[in-house]
Amino acid sequence: MKKLYAIALTALMMSIGAAAQNKPWDGGNLRVSDNSRYLQTADGTPFFWLGDTGWLLPERLDRAEAQYYLQKCRAAGYNVVQVQTMDGVPSYNIYGSPSLSVAKDGKWTMTDEAPLSYGYWDHMDYIIDVAAQNGIYIGMVPIWGSMVSGGKINAEQAKAYGKFLANRYKDAPNIIWIMGGDIQGYIHPEVWEALATSIKAIDKNHLMTYHPRGRYTSAKWFSKAPWLDFHMFQSGHRKYGQRMGNKDYPIPDNTEEDNWMYVDSTWAYQPMKPVLDAEPSYEDIPKGLHDPNEERWQDYDVRRYAYWSVFAGSCGHTYGHNAIMQMLKPGYPTSYGSDGAEKAWYTALNDPGFSQMKHVKNLILSFPYFERVPDQTVIVGENGTQYNRLIATRGTDYLLVYNYNSVPMKIDLRKISGDEKNVWWMDAATGRLTYIGSFKSKAITFNQQNPHPGLPNDGVLIAIDSSKNYLTKEQTSIADSSMAGKKRDLNE
Repeated sequence: MKKLYAIALTALMMSIGAAAQNKPWDGGNLRVSDNSRYLQTADGTPFFWLGDTGWLLPERLDRAEAQYYLQKCRAAGYNVVQVQTMDGVPSYNIYGSPSLSVAKDGKWTMTDEAPLSYGYWDHMDYIIDVAAQNGIYIGMVPIWGSMVSGGKINAEQAKAYGKFLANRYKDAPNIIWIMGGDIQGYIHPEVWEALATSIKAIDKNHLMTYHPRGRYTSAKWFSKAPWLDFHMFQSGHRKYGQRMGNKDYPIPDNTEEDNWMYVDSTWAYQPMKPVLDAEPSYEDIPKGLHDPNEERWQDYDVRRYAYWSVFAGSCGHTYGHNAIMQMLKPGYPTSYGSDGAEKAWYTALNDPGFSQMKHVKNLILSFPYFERVPDQTVIVGENGTQYNRLIATRGTDYLLVYNYNSVPMKIDLRKISGDEKNVWWMDAATGRLTYIGSFKSKAITFNQQNPHPGLPNDGVLIAIDSSKNYLTKEQTSIADSSMAGKKRDLNE
């Protein structure tokens, strides 16, 4: 009781400044950029998707908890939270309110009937409103994929459900529709088609995508679907070599952690659309999900997934945590390799990975946005494999190289403009900047010392045309420049 009271009190105090914050949609509705690689608002402002998987937020958190969680997301730099709008037929929230009633003939009726006249959809409305106050989009998965594969919804029901959702939320500023939910698109595609098209027929304001099964990209089934505006892939939760006897295995062995490969494989489908990793390995979850004896993914693992995907060309990234995605707390069952010692969701908010994701967003927004491309030719020689892989992205006058394992890297500074380049190292865990020096435009080998032997020393080598002022030599943190980068891009 004391813990929940503290959450409520803290949420109230944090709400004081939230309403005055600039919101992403102040520049208009989200749309796909002209080069089909990124997202932006209607006025041209770059939108870098930084998401959290709060899957069971509507079902397991009360009003005070939801407010506290969303404000913590805002403070950590997140601008999207992905949720399961319904994870059952019906779903029930913490107040005991059902999302719908099911007649004997199987017909659905969406309902707000509930104790104290506070229904399931009232609570969903509240969550969306609080998210809006905090400048956060709700990525709404209307119904989880297991309900579709289990035959809990047919095309006729999906059409009616889509109409209900679209009419209710078409005017909310902070909705992104996510079809699917950890499911292959060939399973009852008529349901997804009916749900998506019924929403799109009414809601002209919001983007739509599809969340696929692990190790798949939505482009495999929906590359030409007119309702799909951008792609998602789920790189999944397995470590290198962890095939686990699964016959339905669409990627080569020993590439399980190589989430960078999904960007190119998605863009191989036409037409090109933006893409992001909507579910990589979660922090503090067993590798492979189900075996409690397995080691767990750490903050440096989730950082690596973020930088690999974004530098390969993704339009953003989604983080996840074992406890947060389930909204675990006392009295609720655990899953996914539970050893009985899982922490509560509000404790997990203090785990390092949750607060480290903002550094990749701030870094990318520090430079001209829409010109950025992945470019492995920046790296001279071998790119490296598995944990030694280097990955590069660049604009016209800046380049970024992510190095997970402190391996020597030979970088071709001639790939960007300028006779001289200023070079920095950014610590991926802290966003701390260290100025390395000024270098002539040629291929140079950089060696980053690891002060923590046995642990990754991951970070980003940053090289900038010395005539540009995206960063200063005195700057100590990448966070200092994120808004300046955004404004500069609009004026060029």
